[in-house]
Amino acid sequence: MQDRQEQISQVIVTAGQMHDVEKRIFAVGMPIVALMEKVAGLIARRILEILPTPLKKAYSVPANTPFLRGFRVGILVGPGHNGGDALVVARELHFRGYEVWIYSPFSKLKELTSQHLQYAQSLGIPIYQTIEQLPDSDLLIDGLFGLGLERNLIDPIASAINQLNELSVPIYSIDLPSGLHTDTGVVLGTAIRATHTFCLGLWKLAFFQDQALEYIGKAELIDFDIPLADVEAVLKDAPRIKRITPATALTTLPLPRPAVTHKYKEGHLLLICGSRRYAGGAILTGLGARASGVGMLSIAVPESLKSLLVSHLPEALIVGCPETETGAIAHLNLPEKTDLSSFNAIACGPGLTRDATPIVQEVIESDRPLILDADGLNILAQMGTIPTLKKRQAVTILTPHTGEFERLFPNVADAKHDRVKAVQEAAAQSGAVVLLKGARTAIANPQGAVWIVPESTPALARGGSGDVLTGLLGGLLPQAATKQIPIEDIVATAAWWHSQAGIIAAQERTELGVDAFTLTQYLLKALT
Repeated sequence: MQDRQEQISQVIVTAGQMHDVEKRIFAVGMPIVALMEKVAGLIARRILEILPTPLKKAYSVPANTPFLRGFRVGILVGPGHNGGDALVVARELHFRGYEVWIYSPFSKLKELTSQHLQYAQSLGIPIYQTIEQLPDSDLLIDGLFGLGLERNLIDPIASAINQLNELSVPIYSIDLPSGLHTDTGVVLGTAIRATHTFCLGLWKLAFFQDQALEYIGKAELIDFDIPLADVEAVLKDAPRIKRITPATALTTLPLPRPAVTHKYKEGHLLLICGSRRYAGGAILTGLGARASGVGMLSIAVPESLKSLLVSHLPEALIVGCPETETGAIAHLNLPEKTDLSSFNAIACGPGLTRDATPIVQEVIESDRPLILDADGLNILAQMGTIPTLKKRQAVTILTPHTGEFERLFPNVADAKHDRVKAVQEAAAQSGAVVLLKGARTAIANPQGAVWIVPESTPALARGGSGDVLTGLLGGLLPQAATKQIPIEDIVATAAWWHSQAGIIAAQERTELGVDAFTLTQYLLKALT
């Protein structure tokens, strides 16, 4: 059974769900003032722990000194309890020797926030009402707006935020950068560009929307011990939205293998990929599948590519197929007494070109678990047969990037605006498990459950990296079936593994040095 911390770290909530969790906590007797003290105390402690080392050196203070005399912190205070949290942080930093000032531009504050502001004033902490009055600072702490902001920010606060963003100092935001929508991550007019964001209690959806990432900076969860019973009571039967964590991914992998097994027990995958024009797609997909540990690997390619594939993947069974005039697979040429039902899973698409339309039609009509990617998706969109996927007897997995997604699902809400909602709608429409690639890849099943990969690297924005993911996922899929692992779990695990390999490769080679072939060499490093 997972421990509480692991379970909490997976949960992602909407603004409404977070409000409901807090209501339950307050309803059974937790005083708001006590919770504010606890949360803000945890934030203050983290700030003390993570202050940049170069700043300590600049003030000639030993690295292990818990505070910096002469280090100036500006506290941005809003009218609600987010502003109250910031004021408690201000007080704690003041007591530890920091030079603190407060920016409080609002005339009306919630009662508890007003009380904390009054106490800060009694301590002699300077308070300013206008942006023009603000002194210099070494760090800003953003407590202007938090959970549940819905309306666009307007002047004068919008102009103030824009001016604060222009300062060359770090900004740490409390719960969410001020100006971001909690669920969609959309910028409401303008928003704080945070260096670091402390998400309070439970992860909010905005942290996993691509458009919010440049505002959030480095994100971390401040766990203030919300009872799991309260979380479960609020979420109830609602489709779960989860972060995939390393612990979850590693336990989902088909490891360890049983002591007694054989290659066919570990799955037989058929890859259908490549063309004379895009030979590399077949190689990269095959190398991704190789890393998965699948027991048997067959790869169907145009006959002219057979010797090339054998040289790169000598352990695989390479099936040379008749070609069209353009060098695409004309039809499958499987070995005698072999048909599509001989395989535990099929992955189809990378490098096919749209001239392979009959091939995609054939695999859709099969009864095998199927992954469609790249030209497999383009052909599917061209065919306009998304609804027919629900009739398939086995699971279908679609792995589009945003452009492919828009072609496949033109009637689904803009995936760039709310990726989570979009991928849920697409999975419901198609009856497939849909993996929407991006800086925060999202995976949904037809019932609306969502997994999100919480970190990645722009190093993966290279041609061919998606082919590697298709092969890796294809190889894991039949292994997962023998161990009765839910399909969306293994899809999320493959995406997490792929991202981790990219992150490790970028750390060693920079973001410019991770081509798709290099990525395949880091897949196994991500598990060690």
